[in-house]
Amino acid sequence: MERIDWSDFSKVEMRVGTILSAEVFEKVKRPAYILYVDFGELGILKSSAQITKLYRAEELVGKQVIAVVNFPPKQIANIQSQCLVLGAVQGDEVTLLTVDTPTPNGLRIG
Repeated sequence: MERIDWSDFSKVEMRVGTILSAEVFEKVKRPAYILYVDFGELGILKSSAQITKLYRAEELVGKQVIAVVNFPPKQIANIQSQCLVLGAVQGDEVTLLTVDTPTPNGLRIG
């Protein structure tokens, strides 16, 4: 494990957001969803998420998740992924990082 300084960690903008919609991402090789996530004052950001093993698209709507919002956009097939939704990874299963009580969209994780 590589250690980082606090100054490195403080550059990572992790925020709470609410999934507004989730749709099957047909254009990718590995099963994924396109998520539209509301981050409050930061706006609605799009993400590609390979979370199809544990989640159905319809059950994701309304779920609050944690995402990194300050990576540069990444081209994935025919979309620009604008944030990285975080999850615990075990093989090809990803368990989303969520909050356990309703939290304002855009709130920073620290």
